[in-house]
Amino acid sequence: MENIEQIRKWCNGLWLAGENNTASIEELCIDSRSVEHPQNALFIALKTPLRDGHNFIQDAWIKGVRNFLVSRAIDASLIKGANIIQVTDTQNALQLIAAAHRKRFDIPVIGITGSNGKTVIKEWLYQLLSAKYNTVRSPKSYNSQVGVPLSVWLMKPDQQLAIFEAGISQPGEMEKLERIIHPTIGLFTNIGEAHSEGFLNARQKINEKLILFRNAKQLIYCYDHSELNQCIVQYMHQVKGGRSEEPLQLFTWSQKQEADLRINHINKTGAKTAITALYKGKEISITIPFSDDASIENAIHCWCILLLLNLSNNEIKEQMLLLQPVSMRLELRHGINDCTIINDAYNSDLTSLQLALNYLDQQKQHTHRTVIMSDMLQVGKRDLDLYEEVAMLVSRRNIQRFIGIGPALYKNKASFRKYKKVRSIFFKSTEDLLKNFHLLTFDKEAILLKGARVFAFEKIAMLLEQQVHQTILSINLSALTHNLNVFRAELRPGVKTMAMVKAFAYGSGSYEIASLLQYAGVDYLTVAYTDEGITLRKAGIKMPIMVMSPDDTSFDRMIAWKLEPELFSFRSLSAFINIAQTLQVQKYPVHIKLDTGMHRLGFVPDEIELLANTINETATIQVETIFSHLAASDDPQQDGYTKQQAHLFEEMGRKLMDHLPNIPMFHLCNSAGIVRHPGLQYDMVRIGIGLYGIDTGNVLSGKLKQISTLKTTISQIHTVPAGDNIGYGHRTIATHNMRIATISIGYADGYPRSLGNGKAFVLIHGKPAKTIGSICMDMCMVDITDIPNASEGDDAIIFGAYPTVSHLAGWAGTISYEIMTSISQRVKRVYLNEE
Repeated sequence: MENIEQIRKWCNGLWLAGENNTASIEELCIDSRSVEHPQNALFIALKTPLRDGHNFIQDAWIKGVRNFLVSRAIDASLIKGANIIQVTDTQNALQLIAAAHRKRFDIPVIGITGSNGKTVIKEWLYQLLSAKYNTVRSPKSYNSQVGVPLSVWLMKPDQQLAIFEAGISQPGEMEKLERIIHPTIGLFTNIGEAHSEGFLNARQKINEKLILFRNAKQLIYCYDHSELNQCIVQYMHQVKGGRSEEPLQLFTWSQKQEADLRINHINKTGAKTAITALYKGKEISITIPFSDDASIENAIHCWCILLLLNLSNNEIKEQMLLLQPVSMRLELRHGINDCTIINDAYNSDLTSLQLALNYLDQQKQHTHRTVIMSDMLQVGKRDLDLYEEVAMLVSRRNIQRFIGIGPALYKNKASFRKYKKVRSIFFKSTEDLLKNFHLLTFDKEAILLKGARVFAFEKIAMLLEQQVHQTILSINLSALTHNLNVFRAELRPGVKTMAMVKAFAYGSGSYEIASLLQYAGVDYLTVAYTDEGITLRKAGIKMPIMVMSPDDTSFDRMIAWKLEPELFSFRSLSAFINIAQTLQVQKYPVHIKLDTGMHRLGFVPDEIELLANTINETATIQVETIFSHLAASDDPQQDGYTKQQAHLFEEMGRKLMDHLPNIPMFHLCNSAGIVRHPGLQYDMVRIGIGLYGIDTGNVLSGKLKQISTLKTTISQIHTVPAGDNIGYGHRTIATHNMRIATISIGYADGYPRSLGNGKAFVLIHGKPAKTIGSICMDMCMVDITDIPNASEGDDAIIFGAYPTVSHLAGWAGTISYEIMTSISQRVKRVYLNEE
C-alpha cells in the first residue's frame, strides 16, 4: 500500500485539503459506482470529451471515499474530512502514479502489443504460468492510456511475474505506456488494420508500437510477418548504440526460415493441433486443443515466452494441452422462474470477480441476488487469505446467497459463515450440486455464475436457463455503449441525451437495454406506451421516462409510476390536467409536442397562444420539454424542408416559452439529425435506431457497431431428388439432387415470409445458403448443396455482421426498423457484455 503523501509527490500535486496525509491507498478508482475499498481508495476525477469525473466526486464521498485527485478547484465543504490533491491533468497524474509504483518492482514484466491476439495471449500466459509464478495481469483488455496504469497499479510485493498488454490508436501514446509498463520481456504479436486510421501507414504504426520495447531485455516476434521483421531490423540498428544496458535480444519463430524456434510441422487432427519445432538443435513439440490458425499463432507466441523463461519441455507440453478458450464477455440470459442469469463461467480470479460483481450490482430488476462460484485456480495466494478476501468482497454487496463449489471453498467455508447476512452453501464438486439441485430454490433473482472452466458450470447453466427456443437473438451491450459514445462525441458541450427504448427497445429487450443506458448516464428514456414504462419501473429503472403515445385512460397509472406524458392535443392536455387535479399533484412534468411538418401528432402554430393560456391557468403541470419531429433529417435532398421545420419549431417554441413561468428544454434531432444537422441539437437530442447500430443517414463512416446477431440451428438435413417439390404450394421444384437443411425460424419468429424462394440467404459455416420454398410459420428450408460440412445442430446466422439487418430489410422491401421490431418475443434474447 502507498500513502497519500507519496502519491501526491509522484504526481507533482498540490494539497487543496489534507485531513490525513498518511492515509493508505490500496485502490485507484475512476468510477464512483464501482468502489471496492472506499476507506483505502483514491478517486481520480478524469475528464474526457464524454464525461467529467468531477461531477461524481460527491457520489464517491457518499460511498465512503476520502481521497480525491482533481484538476480544478473543489468546494471542500461538500466533502468534509477528505484529502484533495490538485493537478493540471488527472489522466497524466494517473500515469505518473502508476509509473512510480512500477519502479518499486524488480520482477519479469511481459509487455504485449500488436494488432491482434494481445488479450488471448495474455490470458493464455496467465493460464500457463500462474501455477509456477504468483502472477498479475491486465484485467480483460485494459490496454489503453487509462487501462494500462490501472493494470500496473495491481502489482503487489508478493508477486513474481507481471503480464500487461498495450494498445494505441495514434502516435505519441506508446511512449507514455512504456514508462508505465517498462517491460523486461516484449512480445509483438502481428500487424493488421486495427486502429490504422491514426497512422500514415503500417510502418509508422509498427515503429510507434516498438517504442514499448526500448528498455526491454528480450523481444519475441514472428519472422514471417515481413513488414514487421523489416521494421524490427531497422529498429535494432537505430537503438544498438543508444542503450546504456545490454542490447535488445531478439527471439524469433518462423515456419519458413531459420529462427530461434523453427516450426517444422503443424498437424491438425479434429479439434487438436500438434506442432513440432527445432529449438537449440533439438526437436520439441506441443499439442494444443485448438485447430484454427489464430489460436495456433497465439500458442506459438506463448511457447516462445515459456522457452525464454526456461520451463522444461515436459512442463510446457503438459500445460499447453490444458489451454482453455478465452472469453472476455459476460452473458446475460433469462432463467427459470423469472430469474436473470449472468454467466461468467470462463475464468475465476479476484479481479474478474470484482468486475462480475459490479455487473451483478446493475441488475436492479431483482431484490434477491445469488452468487454461484467455483474454487479459484492459479491465483498464487494462500487459500485462507484468498477466500477471506472473496468472502469480504461478497459480504459488501447486496447478495443474499453464496453457493461455493470445490474442495478449497468447502474447506474454507468458515470464512463465509461469519458474515451472517449472506446465506452460504457449499458443495465439494459440480456433480454434488447437480445431484442436490432439486433441493435449491431459484425464484425471481439475479444469479451470477463465476467459475473456472474445469468445473463445467455450463451444466449448471443448462438447468438454470429458460429453455424457450432454438432461435437466439444475441445483443452486444458493449456495442450499444460504443454507439452511444459515438453520438455523444458528436454533441456540443452540455447537450443532454434522450434514448429511445420503445417497441421493446427496437426488438432488443426493454429492461436490459434501459438498465445499461441508466448506468451509462443518459438523461431520459422514451417509451411508446404507459405499460412499457411501468414494466421498466417495476424492473428498477428510476431515471426520467417520457411516454410518447399515452392513452388518456392510463394517465392515473402514469402519475402513480412517475412517468412523464407527451401531450400533443388539447384533448390529451385537458384529460391529463383533470387527472392531475383529481390526484392533487403539483407541477407534474410534461412534454409538449409541436407539429412542424410531420403532420402526425402535435400542436399547430395557431394553437400556441391558447396552449400557453391553458397551461398557465393550472399549477398541476410544468412543461419539462418542448419538442418536434424531423420528417427527413437523413435525406440531403430534403435539407431545405428540414430547415423550414427547424425555423417553425424555434418560432413556435419561443412563443410558447415566453408565456411559461419556467424555461423548458428544446429537442428536435433524432439519430441522423444529430450528425447531419448539429446546429439543431438545442438542449437535448433523441437517439433511436442509431443506438442499435443502424446508420440511416450513412454519415458516421462505419463508426457504429451492429449490436444484434440473430441465429438459429439446423433441425434436419435431407437430400431431395431432382423433380421433387420443396415446401408449400409446389412453388419450388428441385432441378437437380439437392441437399436441404430445415432451420428453426419462420414468420412467427419475425423472419418475413417474403424472403422465401431464394430471395434471401443465411450463413452456415461462413457460406451463404439460399432459402428454398416458402417461409413456414416456425421453420424454413435452405439450400446447403455447396456446404458439404453442414450438420444437424449447426448454427445458421440470419443476420449479424453479415448479412446485416439492412440486407434483410432490402431483400424484404422494407426498412431496418420493421425487421428489428418484428422479432418475436418467443425468440430467446442473450445479452453479451465485453467490457
